[in-house]
Amino acid sequence: MQKSRWLIVLLVAILALSMVSQVSAQRLPRNETVWKAGLQWGAPTSFNPFGAGSIAWPIGSEKLIYETLFVYNILEGDLDPLLAESREWINDDMTLRVVLREGTTWQDGQPLTSEDIVYTFELSERYTTSWSAVWNYMTEIVAVDERTIDISLNPERPHRAFLENFLSTHRIAPKHIWTEIEAADGTIRETPNMEPVGSGPFKLMQFNPEMIVLEQHDEYWGFQYFGDIAPRYIAMGIFSSNDAANLALERGTIDFSQTFIPEVWRMWEDAGRPVKTWYDDVPYHLPASIPSIYLAWKYPLDIPEVRRAIAYSIDYARIAETAMSRYSLPKEPGLIIHEGSPEAVYFSEEDAAAYGWEFNPAEAVRLLEEELGATKGSDGIYVLPDGTRLGPWDAVCPYGWTDWMTALEIVAAGAQAVGIDIRTNFPEAPVRTDMLQTGNFDIILDSVGSGYGMAHPWERFRVALDSRELPEIGQTAFHNYARYKNEEVHEILDRAGYTTDEEERAQYLRELNRIVMHDIPVIGLMYRPWDFYTVSEHVWTNWPDADNPTAPPNHQQAGIWIYYQIEPVE
Repeated sequence: MQKSRWLIVLLVAILALSMVSQVSAQRLPRNETVWKAGLQWGAPTSFNPFGAGSIAWPIGSEKLIYETLFVYNILEGDLDPLLAESREWINDDMTLRVVLREGTTWQDGQPLTSEDIVYTFELSERYTTSWSAVWNYMTEIVAVDERTIDISLNPERPHRAFLENFLSTHRIAPKHIWTEIEAADGTIRETPNMEPVGSGPFKLMQFNPEMIVLEQHDEYWGFQYFGDIAPRYIAMGIFSSNDAANLALERGTIDFSQTFIPEVWRMWEDAGRPVKTWYDDVPYHLPASIPSIYLAWKYPLDIPEVRRAIAYSIDYARIAETAMSRYSLPKEPGLIIHEGSPEAVYFSEEDAAAYGWEFNPAEAVRLLEEELGATKGSDGIYVLPDGTRLGPWDAVCPYGWTDWMTALEIVAAGAQAVGIDIRTNFPEAPVRTDMLQTGNFDIILDSVGSGYGMAHPWERFRVALDSRELPEIGQTAFHNYARYKNEEVHEILDRAGYTTDEEERAQYLRELNRIVMHDIPVIGLMYRPWDFYTVSEHVWTNWPDADNPTAPPNHQQAGIWIYYQIEPVE
């Protein structure tokens, strides 16, 4: 056992040293390059912002090439202007007016105008993209002039916060380029777009299976508004696992990491490394998301008692302690963060006690035997009265995502202990993404409503429960991956989103949380930060933190401001 352990450590070190040699091979000036990890798993195959499947960093996560009108700032709970300078509701709050900044341009020198904004939003109406849902809440987008855009709210679904949220997520693409792609391909989703032209401060310089490198765009329109960016290059190392990336961070060859790091405090307390997180003590990171397992809506997983038995079999405290390394409190039932977040005001302890669950293997067994009449087979796995065996079912997450892998091992062990045959399966990240979006899974782990924005926690309920405009299994979906269907949910979702009365909103959100606890389309396993924010001061300093909150602790959204704050170590 000891020999095997040291062999694993040696292999991890070899992987990290391999990355060091790759860095040297590229001859990027170290004091001009921010090296990142944890946002690209596998060789890049597409830089298409509208594409399905695995979209390469930074297209899929940061605003370094393709920008948005605004960026969400989790510290402020509001939108910071980016391409746009302002937004306001007019016409009895039924029209959202957005005004662009002066001087916005594309990286090829062409002007960026309101026509580009209108064209890009209309692409998501004509084709299925990750932003198509915005058209459920708007009816029209119009260019008033070159710098002004009016967006008409759908009077039948007037969710203002959700519409505003898309201003920070819908990437804007150049009309003069994408009209040609659209005309040639008859679609916008298939082209890999390996030479992306955006409006952001960085351009794609090179990529290979080990890294993606961006170089600063000298003519970036935003420098006049935001100031200068110290790094000349931003490079994403593509590692095979969290362990390899974490060793590179500890050694100072990675500066800015989104990977999960077990017991991160040991890097500075025990090893004396110049590494830090947002907080210097528990919980180290800001809670913002709920990684949850989707349970496929197919027999016998669609039986409520089976789903509830699985929920009772999971040791949530162990997941928080080991899988999440104390970065999470034990997960409470439902889809609302119950502590340490502004949304905690919507959480009801009374409902959790009445409708939820906790780690209780005996109750899981009681449900299977007394409620379903299941009997154990000779292999220890329950069989339903009609002869259906409870499993085997694969619980899936990407290989190398060690915190999620550990969580699913705990899920599988708990299920096996009560007589449900769940096994883990850790494919490469692109394979898992395809399984998630096409619905070809038994049980799969994902952050429900990943990210954070103006519409949370409502957005989590929409992603988990809304079956409108939902494709069948085998086709690409961007929400409700389990294909859960409950027509009664839609009216409650709409009312929760439309009301401007805070007491009413709280009641509707509480009702939605009760539905999650009753039907169990997903089971939350842990609380997680929006991004893991771990930085090294080997090469760069002045990183924001809780004592110096000059930018939020994110790689995405308003985390873009971090690059304007950091400075090279003298």
